[in-house]
Amino acid sequence: MARESIKARERKRERMVAKYANKRAELKAAGDYEGLDKLPKNASPVRLHNRCKLTGRPKGYMRKFGINRVTFREMASAGKIPGVTKSSW
Repeated sequence: MARESIKARERKRERMVAKYANKRAELKAAGDYEGLDKLPKNASPVRLHNRCKLTGRPKGYMRKFGINRVTFREMASAGKIPGVTKSSW
């Protein structure tokens, strides 16, 4: 499990990206690259990293569910994810 500080940092970046999204789009459309430079670094969506919403694990992230593969497997086996069943053939 990821440290709380790392998860908090990622949440802070998400808020910052959302806050500056409109301003960023306007500056890009106008071609004002000097204005873009003056925005905070964490306002750039490129700096976001997909992390599991439950554990904060950065690797093995599944976009459709928002969790990592390990957590997904545990929850699917326990029947906690609707519509997901263990396949057998």
